[in-house]
Amino acid sequence: MIIAANLKTNFTRKQTTEYIDELESYISKNNTTQDVLVFPATSSLNPHEGKVIVGAQNAYATNNGAFTGEIGLDHLNEFGIKTILIGHSERRHVLGESQQQLVKKFNFYKELGFKIVYCVGEPLEKREAGKGEMMNYISAQYEGIDTSYENLIIAYEPVWAIGTGLTPTLEDIQTIHTDLKEKSTAPLLYGGSVKVTNAKEVLALNNVDGILVGSAALNAQHFCSMIQFAEDIQ
Repeated sequence: MIIAANLKTNFTRKQTTEYIDELESYISKNNTTQDVLVFPATSSLNPHEGKVIVGAQNAYATNNGAFTGEIGLDHLNEFGIKTILIGHSERRHVLGESQQQLVKKFNFYKELGFKIVYCVGEPLEKREAGKGEMMNYISAQYEGIDTSYENLIIAYEPVWAIGTGLTPTLEDIQTIHTDLKEKSTAPLLYGGSVKVTNAKEVLALNNVDGILVGSAALNAQHFCSMIQFAEDIQ
């Protein structure tokens, strides 16, 4: 399974290094076989060698250039980064990234062979409008994306559940994951208020290939417990 932590705008470089070191220690001591990904804040990136795969939360579709506030391939190369998170709901809904921008970014990093964790999900009003409208909304987020890309991981994150403490029922999660599996055979993660108290049940569902964890991953011990849940299930 794939157990991923999106650290968002948290942890300094020193704190991030300590966090990743704690994960590495746990993985080593417990002979963990799960794929563990960590996405630190941009300013907290560091070169890293180990079992933990370190990725970027965001980067512009460029090597370098006049793009104030962004980083490009040159910066990722400096830290040996070959994994990137694209399409997270906060990039879409808070920062206004369009599907066209995301497709450009996706294609740029796909051509470079990056492992891409691509996020899809719906806001509450789309869910409440019924399954048909909800699935149409999510399907639009697949437009222009190569769903057969060999290094693709898809993360389903209901927007209304992120950071709210609310989650769909286990039945709802399994149903939508089953539907989304018809769109791509890529590993499919669930994200959206995943925490140590519900991760085991989510990971046990059919067609759930792992989890993408936000604020609950900031507690390294809790995140290690989630890694262990996946290990026990497999």
